[in-house]
Amino acid sequence: MQKYIYVVKDAAGKTRKGSINAESRDRVIYALQNKGYIILEVREGGHSLFGNKNSSRKVGGKVPGYVLAFFAEQLSTLIAGGVPLVRAIALLSEYSSSPRLGLVLSQVAKDIAGGNSLHSALSHHPKTFDTIWLSLVEAGEVGGNLADTLEQISAYIKMQEGMKSKIITAITYPAILCVASVGVLIYFILGIVPTFAQIFKDFNIELPMITVVVLAVSGFLINHGVLIIVSFIVAVLVFRFYIKTPEGRKRWHAFLISMPIFGNFLRNIYYSRMLTTLSTLLRSGVTILNAIVVLEDSFNTNVIIQNALRQAKTEVAAGRSISDSFRAAGVFPGLMTEMMLMGEESGKLPSIIGTLSRFYSDHVDQFIARFSAVIDPILIVGVGSLIGIIVASIFLPIFKLSQIGGQ
Repeated sequence: MQKYIYVVKDAAGKTRKGSINAESRDRVIYALQNKGYIILEVREGGHSLFGNKNSSRKVGGKVPGYVLAFFAEQLSTLIAGGVPLVRAIALLSEYSSSPRLGLVLSQVAKDIAGGNSLHSALSHHPKTFDTIWLSLVEAGEVGGNLADTLEQISAYIKMQEGMKSKIITAITYPAILCVASVGVLIYFILGIVPTFAQIFKDFNIELPMITVVVLAVSGFLINHGVLIIVSFIVAVLVFRFYIKTPEGRKRWHAFLISMPIFGNFLRNIYYSRMLTTLSTLLRSGVTILNAIVVLEDSFNTNVIIQNALRQAKTEVAAGRSISDSFRAAGVFPGLMTEMMLMGEESGKLPSIIGTLSRFYSDHVDQFIARFSAVIDPILIVGVGSLIGIIVASIFLPIFKLSQIGGQ
């Protein structure tokens, strides 16, 4: 019997440490998983066998989502075709389009050849394979359907990347238009307006109100430009420092999901991502409790929803249903909890959650389409109006000078 030291997370999300005597590391991992623990680390003789943070095998880093989706799809095809796992990963490592992923896969292949499971080997590279990856792969290995699970991983990543692409596409053109417009306005106010201001001053004529306002704005920006820039930078730094504090982060995230128009859009994005992940985990055989634990660990984009998931996890661990647990969190909409209840009663919870995720995803797509259709003309009209005001403020005194000259 050999002594093993382990670090795990229990159903309540608390980290536990301990030791156990067993014949092999696989028996340790199996025993801990049967108790419902999420394994963080297992050591024998001071050497980590499961995710040692000081391991020299942690190579690579962040890899683009579409590259990981392609890898999961290729690995699924190779495994389904009967190619041994080590050979399949070695091939994908050799011909990977990403040098960083190729380096990671090379180490993964060596770890598997040394006796590690795929889940254990991937856990050595947390910057490349997150907790969702690890949970899905572990479920696929335990259930004996790794090829199907990898297909689900690929589909999941493609769906998430597709949503990101839509959002980026929707905001790219307005962002470029805003930057260009601000540049033009700055050029007019700081470059052209001061030149004409001196001309008007030399002629000593009474200026229209619109010209007086534009000249005042131009003068203020020129005289206090440095102070404005410094104040803006200080304000940004103070704001960033504040939202890194627990209270500031909580207030900021609460504001994001409650602000007019865009708050509902952000909530739909969060709900779609959360439900898609939950559906994928449940379809792959991950238990409800472990699925919520994975969601909580990976859902750090909004602490309000993360705290709600933490509360739901506690309720599920206490024996309540997932619909009652999500309802008790007080954050999720009634439609979501009612659909979950229907899924529990019909025994089709993963399917119902998948349908619900598509519902929120469709709402995101509709908002993006409407936003793209509305924002462009608004920006064009708004910027055009500002430029028109500046031009009018310059030419009205010129027309007045021409009339005086004609007389």
